Amino acid sequence: METEKIVALYFSHIPDEVWEKASKIKLLITDVDGVLTDGGIIYDNMEVEYKKYDVKDGLIVNHLRRNKFMVGAITGRNSRVVENRCEELKFDFHYHGVKNKGKKLEEVLETLELEADQVAYIGDDLIDIPILSKVGLAICPADAVEYVKPFAHYVSRFPGGKGVFREIGDLLLHASQLLVPIIENLSQKENDKN
Repeated sequence: METEKIVALYFSHIPDEVWEKASKIKLLITDVDGVLTDGGIIYDNMEVEYKKYDVKDGLIVNHLRRNKFMVGAITGRNSRVVENRCEELKFDFHYHGVKNKGKKLEEVLETLELEADQVAYIGDDLIDIPILSKVGLAICPADAVEYVKPFAHYVSRFPGGKGVFREIGDLLLHASQLLVPIIENLSQKENDKN
């Protein structure tokens, strides 16, 4: 019971409309730069690219996939670092160097035989508007470009690279009544060890 109260309090700010949309989602797609990262790119003198990811964002991917959610990325940049991260997290798909994200979404929907209202997307900039304006649940990080935020059904409390993906992963699991059982199952396993 305590877990249910904590989770309910954590999500108490979420509007009913968002819960309704979240309950239909089967696929979570994310942009990368500005969502899974803070948008910063570091190059060293050898032109090697570095990015920083939040481990908590990555952890929820496994729970989503185990519970029949698909997870993908559509990003406008080509980056081996990003490809490696998507592979490490076992995303169902990841597309890089995509300039027309709306068209790529249509291809994904056709391939996976899904409707747009079964898709959630997290994006933060102009290139994301064509997807944000089509999907069932559109999300922006707290630090998304201001004029992109009106295209979102929900603006996260968290900025890019600092937990926005985790919040939405948790939200989708909770909308399907899966988050509390996951937490309780994990705590029971821990108690069984002791």
